[in-house]
Amino acid sequence: MSGWAARRFWKEACVVGVPGGYTVHLDGRPLRTPAKVALIVPTRALAEVIAAEWQTQEGRIDPDTMPFTRSANAALDKVAVQKAEVVQMLAAYGDSDLICYRAQSPAELVARQAEAWDPLLNWAESALAARLSSVVGVVHVPQRAEALENLHARVAALDIWALTAFHDLVSLSGSLVIGFAVLEGLHAPEDLWRLSRIDETWQEEQWGSDEEARCMALRKESDFLHAKRFHDLSRL
Repeated sequence: MSGWAARRFWKEACVVGVPGGYTVHLDGRPLRTPAKVALIVPTRALAEVIAAEWQTQEGRIDPDTMPFTRSANAALDKVAVQKAEVVQMLAAYGDSDLICYRAQSPAELVARQAEAWDPLLNWAESALAARLSSVVGVVHVPQRAEALENLHARVAALDIWALTAFHDLVSLSGSLVIGFAVLEGLHAPEDLWRLSRIDETWQEEQWGSDEEARCMALRKESDFLHAKRFHDLSRL
């Protein structure tokens, strides 16, 4: 059975314990991913949220209203089968982390970046064993090999569920450090998202923002917060 049938055909979606975790049954039929892999997640809490997504579908199935199902599918169909490549891609952010590249002017923006990002760099050094240097401008400056190796090892240690969430946290924020800060609960995810938006917020204050940009920013924030929730549910 395809997990993405065109229209609802079931009456009840329920959680079932199975070897290795939990799955969701639709009238007794176990869910599978688009790649036909058994959709088995590590916690009942995550399975219950997925079951609720299926239970609330009416008529034609709308994947856009099923973010936890989509994330679980991504973990099993994509991350699990190419974990080394995903780890390498995400770890590479450490060498060009958003919070390491600072504006030269104006003074107020320089101060905002320092106030927001310097504590994150200090935290990365103490908590992640990664001493990253900040530079002025956008020209790439390589970071210390030891710091990058330590960050790579930490990314590689994540399981497929955490790595799926981490992918969105890092790619949406542009920062490996902020991604780890979210996973570690350094600050509320909403606050860490705002820290990743220092430059955009400054530009909006100076020039305003149009409706399209505002909607895109809200969608990104929603996806960022979803990634944190997906991570947490995979741990409960």
